Amino acid sequence: MQKTEPKQNHPSPTVFDEMFFPEKTPRPSYEVFKEWMDKIDLSTLGHKQAEAEALFKRLGITFSLYGAEQSGERQIPFDIIPRIFSRSEWRLLANGSCQRIRAINAFLNDIYHEKEIIRAGIIPESQVLRNPLYRKELENVTPPGGVYVHIAGVDIVRVSEEVFYVLEDNLRTPSGASYMLENRSMMMRLFPEVFDLMNIAPVDHYPQTLLHTLQDLVRSKDDRESPCTVLLTPGVYNSAYFEHAFLAEQMGVELVEGQDLFVQNDKVYMRTTQGSQRVDIIYRRIDDDFLDPKAFRKDSLIGVPGLADAYRAGNVLLANALGTGVADDKSTYTYVPEMISFYLGEKPLLKNVDTYCLSKKDDLQYVLDHIAELVVKEVGGSGGYGMLVGPASSQAEIENYRKRILSDPGNFIAQPTLSLSTCPTFVNSGIAPRHVDLRPFVLSGTNVSMVPGGLTRVALKEGSLVVNSSQGGGTKDTWILEEG
Repeated sequence: MQKTEPKQNHPSPTVFDEMFFPEKTPRPSYEVFKEWMDKIDLSTLGHKQAEAEALFKRLGITFSLYGAEQSGERQIPFDIIPRIFSRSEWRLLANGSCQRIRAINAFLNDIYHEKEIIRAGIIPESQVLRNPLYRKELENVTPPGGVYVHIAGVDIVRVSEEVFYVLEDNLRTPSGASYMLENRSMMMRLFPEVFDLMNIAPVDHYPQTLLHTLQDLVRSKDDRESPCTVLLTPGVYNSAYFEHAFLAEQMGVELVEGQDLFVQNDKVYMRTTQGSQRVDIIYRRIDDDFLDPKAFRKDSLIGVPGLADAYRAGNVLLANALGTGVADDKSTYTYVPEMISFYLGEKPLLKNVDTYCLSKKDDLQYVLDHIAELVVKEVGGSGGYGMLVGPASSQAEIENYRKRILSDPGNFIAQPTLSLSTCPTFVNSGIAPRHVDLRPFVLSGTNVSMVPGGLTRVALKEGSLVVNSSQGGGTKDTWILEEG
């Protein structure tokens, strides 16, 4: 059969192309993959793409949409062309991301204890103590090992050869690790010959690394050999339930709902067919407000009454810890470089995006004057909901959003529209560049590390900068090349 040459549209020279130099030759990390891909018929890639979609559907790898006209279960689009990083590129991302999380953990420990960063005048007291996600009742409560953020998803974008920006730090219940793992499994199934050609770092150890990260903190505290660990889910109707079930299975721990647990004498127990069993670690995928109806929202039906008391008594590890949301806030994000300097005495390895906090009068006026050029987000928003991408919005959408801002300016931040890098992506017209971001996962316990991979999200609509699955984005496998 005659080989069909893949159609490869190239992005504007002002946009960084992950695979190609401006002169259209492949970058070193993509050379072997490009050579392999040139030998593959485009129709064969199309069949592989269809096979991947059928397999994901059969496995039930889905997420849920809320508040949309077409809400319900959706399959996350998967693209068969991977994103590839060299080891040196990955070293920068890993060192920079781990640096941020070390500083953020120090910040959380400080604001719930001595509050030195506030007294030093580096972060305003109101930014912390008046933040609705700050938990005053947790002051002077220290989690095992002083670790607050055990799992973090750091959202990173690239704009040039050497410049990466952190868009946000996801610190409460970050999602996406299951898709990272399933994407790798799918690629190894579809293209085993490529893995023979390239030395790609594995990611399948992530679930056990996460489990050991949590258990080591409890072992170091109570000298327990096998602390009982569970994953607490809101239930099957949660948008990330597939991930909850998948990670529990991969970690080898029980998947539980609030009704499966109870608190007695400030200790947490799990109901089992053999009777109650003490629980030492809860990897929780429920936000603070719904976690304990006695301590927080009394109308919560998915939490565990008394859990906050057990946590304060030091009898259970919660991952992530209660009260981390104050550091997850998009306006607190602007202070992370100062945190790195204050707590670690280091310069940030990864850049923050210039951010306007609309609670500040000058920032508010600038954003109102330039809203059509900016991306505006709610400080506590996630999943791409509730944001405005000025250059891609109609005048009516901009005016409606302007009214929202004026009704509560402190609830918003704004950032310039970045020129996100592109990665070749299999689309209907062939292979074309699409904008991408990256969410690697940082694990914190007795040490801080990052699995050599991550969730690459891709904006499948031509020209779109919104990569969230809830907004039509898809995912790619992320390959980190080993040395040697």
